[in-house]
Amino acid sequence: MLPFHAFQQVAHRWRVLAERRCEHFLELHDSGRWRYYYSEQQFLDRLDEAIRLSERWAEIAPLSTAEARAQQAPTLSDPAQRTAA
Repeated sequence: MLPFHAFQQVAHRWRVLAERRCEHFLELHDSGRWRYYYSEQQFLDRLDEAIRLSERWAEIAPLSTAEARAQQAPTLSDPAQRTAA
């Protein structure tokens, strides 16, 4: 039997994969490339599924406190976070 932390690592990897899939669909939407691959209804169904799975994996494998802080911290390379100062 695998130790508990091994199961946590696997769940965390599935969470990351689900988040990447969701980001991919959002990028397809923003670029308009989804029209090459899906009908509108197919795309909306798959986007909805990706969002639901991402949310479910977030419940199964929540971020640790350190990971949550790292995600919330603004980065200087993000143009939206830059100021004139």
